[in-house]
Formats: sequence, structure tokens, C-alpha cells
Amino acid sequence: MEDLIPLINKLQDAFSSIGQSCNLDLPQIAVVGGQSAGKSSVLENFVGRDFLPRGSGIVTRRPLILQLVNNKAEYAEFLHCKGRKFVDFDEVRQEIEAETDRITGSNKGISPVPINLRVYSPHVLNLTLIDLPGMTKVAVGDQPPDIEHQIRDMIMQFITRESCLILAVTPANTDLANSDALKVAKEVDPQGLRTIGVITKLDLMDEGTDARDILENKLLPLRRGYIGVVNRSQKDIDGRKDIRAAMAAERKFFLSHPSYRHMAERMGTPHLQKTLNQQLTNHIRDTLPGLRSKLQSQLLSLEKEVEEYKNYRPDDPTRKTKALLQMVQQFGVDFEKRIEGSGDQVDTAELSGGARINRIFHERFPFELLIKFHAIKNVHGVRTGLFTPDLAFEAIVKKQIIKLKEPCLKCIDLVIQELINTFRQCTNKLGSYPRLREETERIVTNYVREREGKTKDQVLLLIDIELSYINTNHEDFIGFAKYCFLSCSAQQRNIVNKKRAIPNQVIRKGWLTLHISIMKGGSKEYWFVLSAESLSWYKDEEEKEKKYMLPLDNLKLRDVEKGFMSTKHIFAIFNTEQRNVYKDLRQIELACDSQEDMDSWKASFLRAGVYPEKDQAAPADTFSMDPQLERQVETIRNLVDSYIGIVNKTIRDLMPKTIMHLMINSAKDFIHSELLAYLYSSGDQNSLMEESADQAQRRDEMLRMYHAIKEALGIIGDISTSTVSTPVPPPVNDTWIPETSPTPQHRPPISAPPPSRPPAVRGPTPGPPLLNPTPSFAAPPIPSRPGQDPFSAPPQIPSRPGRIPPGIPSRRPPGAPNRPTIIRPAEPSLLD
Repeated sequence: MEDLIPLINKLQDAFSSIGQSCNLDLPQIAVVGGQSAGKSSVLENFVGRDFLPRGSGIVTRRPLILQLVNNKAEYAEFLHCKGRKFVDFDEVRQEIEAETDRITGSNKGISPVPINLRVYSPHVLNLTLIDLPGMTKVAVGDQPPDIEHQIRDMIMQFITRESCLILAVTPANTDLANSDALKVAKEVDPQGLRTIGVITKLDLMDEGTDARDILENKLLPLRRGYIGVVNRSQKDIDGRKDIRAAMAAERKFFLSHPSYRHMAERMGTPHLQKTLNQQLTNHIRDTLPGLRSKLQSQLLSLEKEVEEYKNYRPDDPTRKTKALLQMVQQFGVDFEKRIEGSGDQVDTAELSGGARINRIFHERFPFELLIKFHAIKNVHGVRTGLFTPDLAFEAIVKKQIIKLKEPCLKCIDLVIQELINTFRQCTNKLGSYPRLREETERIVTNYVREREGKTKDQVLLLIDIELSYINTNHEDFIGFAKYCFLSCSAQQRNIVNKKRAIPNQVIRKGWLTLHISIMKGGSKEYWFVLSAESLSWYKDEEEKEKKYMLPLDNLKLRDVEKGFMSTKHIFAIFNTEQRNVYKDLRQIELACDSQEDMDSWKASFLRAGVYPEKDQAAPADTFSMDPQLERQVETIRNLVDSYIGIVNKTIRDLMPKTIMHLMINSAKDFIHSELLAYLYSSGDQNSLMEESADQAQRRDEMLRMYHAIKEALGIIGDISTSTVSTPVPPPVNDTWIPETSPTPQHRPPISAPPPSRPPAVRGPTPGPPLLNPTPSFAAPPIPSRPGQDPFSAPPQIPSRPGRIPPGIPSRRPPGAPNRPTIIRPAEPSLLD
């Protein structure tokens, strides 16, 4: 068990040296108290040397991790000054001041970065303490106004850990109920399992007063109790009074003081140091299994990352070649996963990669096509004297097919932009090698740009193919002959097609903001569900509380201009028959966060048969038209509508296939088969695989952390924890003290059996006790021989003399009066 504190010291040094000490809950003792409470004096008394900075105001401005090691030679070492031994403790004080100023400056600022000091001395016991800045209320000098909260936060950073014992230092000449140290200790340790009280400045109390009730743990009791100490006065410190002489004076004070002499053996700095040594040792033993488990879990979490660095050699050409192959392969796998939306490459925060391309194919591109498809206007301008109906039909169809080139090329541009974004996301894993990342991004981007031209040429070729021959014999085309039997208008056919849709087919779900006037409820966000027949909105995505359901019959969309201060993109829904849409509103306004979301929602409405307002057929001119001409115009309009629908369907089917084949799948093949060759030909492999400074630092830190944890687990594994530790004292209650204070050892409890006596008794020969057995009482136990349990069940009294204890005759004198018993007169009998 004596090895436990040095073990924790080693762990403390190991993890502090790599900046990870705050991430491990190493067992330790934190010294907490207000300014000038005597914390520094207590620590100096432990060491027996003056070595801590002193002065007015806040002196301790960084946590000081003080490790005391019992050793024959006396010297000090700092973790930041490895290899240097400080024999002069005045130099230790100067080094603490210099190291404090190096981090915090000379303006009385504070810092949570600890200073590690180890003191070797024959006068100390193994102990590890953390001296924390004293709590203050008012900023001094150039200190920030929130210095009180900064110090409190720093203290809480240490004492909130379950592995930290709290040494709460309070001066005796202040009210204990107002102790800052006990207050913060109770916040984090309400059961008092980790708090040890220290009362300083007992010699400075007013005459006629003492701290006896506190030290006897009767006033504001602590589970681990209080220990009183007497430090040197400021006059003694200024006069350089020897600490050993001061400790002798402390001993004399407790022995001579009438209020403390009965507890002098439990007071003073030596007893405090011994108690802290014992309690820290026991505390380490109790927390060691949890520390081992935490280190093991951290080791497991680092295993995967460290695996590639275990045998790392920066200048090994074989390693660079292998790393390059692995990086290129991983890049190809990541790109494929992002396109397919599988594995760990799925981004749950926003659409990206394949999901965004899929939206372009099936929402954005159909939206653009429908806009063009429904832009057929002014067909009534065709004159019968200029064209026959079939020529008019072909001319109008070709004009509309040409208009499809623009949305097709726009779709390709959107896909290319998303591909480039996907490449950049995949190259994030190449950040360890900046030049490799730059070259990879450049090569694949150039390749996609090359494929862009071929893809656009192929798409334009598809459009030209559609223009080259108007197939009026297509099975889906109504044709001139078929049209004679169809009397329904375009609007009626839309309704028929709409009825063919799957009932209640959900087209889209998502959050939208419903904009209405403040008088009618104001703007509010709802969960909208668009189906083939209706638009519904709910309170939330659970879809349990429906707010409204709006049928889609006779609905249209119209754009709404954004307000001056609005960042939302708004569109409106209204009824073409001038009916109310929602309550008494003729239209409702729906807001999206981005233009892309609004376009996507519009495309979804188009799929549901709700078209933009401008898509309505243009009103007829005011001049009267010949009835025969009107019939021909209506015929051509419906025929064009039918044929453009066929072309639209064909283009919608072929466009994604063309882009996937010529661009996306081709990019996959290029990455897997040709990218590596391009990288080799782009320049020197050594410069290509040159590691970034950040990656080198991260690798070194990770490896040091890994080896430090592994070493720590090895050290802990060698420690035997079979020694039984002292249990934590029972809980205390401030109401347990009765008004009269008899000592509990005067009379034993009535229910307890009387203690046994030795078998040999001086004086008259005793006989067995007089018994008066009654149903209400059991017989008292017979006195036991040495080694016999006095509290075991009493044996039956024999009817004749049996085994007689030494010194007891086998029978009494027949006339012996006043037979004595073995029960003492001062002790109660169970028969009383």
C-alpha cells in the first residue's frame, strides 16, 4: 500500500507532461480555502521549508501539484525543469513565481494550467496535494472583474471529481458557518465522503473563546472530522523562524491549552500529515479499480487510430507507397458510398452526394420540364390560311422540344456542381497530406469537366433525335383519329389522369412556415404532408394532431415577393374559382428557408397536379374567332399537349441514365482504375506524400498518450490491492448530541449481556448466581473461561457438579450466609 501514492505521482507526471492530466480522475487531495486562510503555511509545515510565494492579495494564481516523497536526500524538482535539482528552497519559490508569470503575466491573473513540484525529504510522508488559488470577492489591480467566478470555476474543475479528496482550510478566528471552503465542499460532496476539515490560527482566537466544539466534531460536523493546526504568525515568517521550532511550539500549545490538551494527540501538523497519508492511500485503493477501467476504455478507443501509427517511419518509401495506395482506395470507396448513400458516409444533417443528385433528377429537373411543357401559349394565333392542322402541329411540337434543351443542360450543371462538392468532402480524409489532397481534387475535377462536354453533347443529341422525327404513331399519342372520339378538354383529361393516381399517395413531407396575419394567429411552423389528393399540416412530425386538410382540386401556385427584412422564400396557394382556401383566406402563403427548398416543394406540387398560375392558358383575344378555326386550334392544342407529354416522359427517363453512365459511373471507374497513375505522373512521390505539421503533431500526441496509458495500466497491474483499508466514517448528524452529555461508556445498554470476568476471583469463594427463572426473562449467561465467547448462548446448568472452573469448589458450605455472586454491584443485572 505504501507504493500507491508514488504510483499516482508517476501517473500524474506522465499525463501532465502530455497535457492530458485534466482528462483523468487521478486520486488526489485539493487544498481549498479563502485568501489568507493559512493554506500555504500548512503545506510549508508538511515540507519543513519556506518555499511558497507570499504577499498580499492573491498569491497562488496557478494550481500547484505538490508531490511529497519520503527520501534520504532533500531536494525539489519541477516537471517543466527536468533534470534540475533544487537544493535551495528560496530558488524553488523564485521558480514558482517565474513559471506563474510566464503563463499568467504579472497582472495578478490566474490560469488553470498546473505547476508540478516534487519535494524529496526525510521529513515528509508520501503525499500528493493540489494547492488552489484562494477564494476572493473583490478584483485587485489588473484582475478581471469576474475573478471570483474564474477562481470558483477553477476550484470546481478539481473538486467535482469523485476521486478528489477535499482539504477544507478555515481559520478559527472566523465564523465556521460562513466558511467558503466548507460551502463549496458541501456543494460537490453533500454526504461528506470526501471532505476533511482543517482549522488554522487557533492561537489567534479571542481570549476566553476556543474551537473545542468544532474540533470535537460537534458544531457543523464532518464525516471525516476536523484537525486543528497552529501555523507561524506573520512576524515569525518575516523573522525567518525555523519551521521545526514552530512545530515544537505547536505541540506545546496543544498540550498546554486546557481546551485542547485532551485531544492533543489528534491535533497538529504531524497528525494531519499522517492522517492525509492514510486517507489518500485508502482513497487511492478504493478508486484504483475505476481508474483501471477508465484507462482500459481509453486504450481501446485509441487502438484503431493508433494501429496505423505503431510502426510508423516518416522517411520509409515503402510506407509512402502503401499509404498512397490506401488513400486512393479509400477515396474511391468514400466517393461510391456518398453517391449510393450507404455506410458511414451518410450525412444526416443535410442532403448531399447521391441524395442531392437524386433530388435533381426527380424533383428539380421535372419541375423545369413542366415549366417548359406548360408554357405552350397563343396556339390560337395559327391561321388556317397559312398552315394545315398537321403542319401547325409539327411546327409547334418542334418549337417546344427545342425549349427542353435549357432545363437539360441546367440539370447537368447542377449534377456537376454536386459531384465537385462530393469530391471535396471525400478528400477531407486526405488532409494529412495537403499536396496529395490538392492533386487528387484537381485531377478528378478536370476529369469531370472533360466528361461534362461529352454528356452535354449526348443530351443535345437526344433532343435532336426527338426533333428529327415526330412519331404520331406512338401508342400513347391520341392522334387525329383518336381525338375525334375524345371530347374532353385538357382540363378534364388532367382530372382523369389525376384520378388514376394512387389514392392518398404521399408525395412529400417536411416543415413549412404558414404565413397569416397576426390578427388570425400569426406565422407558425407546421409539419406538412402533400399527397396526390390533399395538402395536410400537423403540429409536429408525429402526425397525431392534424391542424387542417386542404383538397388539391382547383388549386394553383403563385410566387410572393420576399419582405424587406425577411430571409424566407415564399410562395402562395390559391383557388382558381375564388373560393376560400383556409378559413376565410383566399390564399395561404408558405415559407421555406432556401430557394432550393422552395423549388423542390413546387416540383412536388407539380407532381400532385398543382401548377403555377402562369401556366394557365392565355385568355382568348378579344376579337371573335371563326368557330371552325376555334375547333382546329383546340384540336392542335390537345395534340401538342399529348405529344409533348410523351417527349417529356422520354427525356425524364433518359436524362438520369445518360448522366449516370457518361459522368457518375465513368468518374467511379476513373477513380478506381486511373487516378493512381495520374497521381504518379503528377510529380515526385515524396513531395506528394509529405505529411502536414498538424498531422505530425496529432500523431505524436496520440502515440504518447497511447504509450502513457499502456504504461499506466502496467504499473497499476503490478500493485496488489489486497490490503484492507480503513472504512469511511459513518454519516454524521448535527442533532445527535443530547442536552445532557453523559459519556456513553458509563453504563452499558440494558439489552447487552454483562461482561465476563476471569475465572480466578480473589476473596470469598463465589458460587453460582441465584436464579429466579420466570417466563419473562431468560437466564443470564454463566461466566466464561478465557477464550470462550461471552455472548454465545448460555449452557444449561448441570444438576450435579460437572466441570468446575479452577478456583471454584465443587460444593458450597451448607450454612454459608450471604452467598456472593459474580455480578459486580455497579453493573445492572438482567433480573433487576
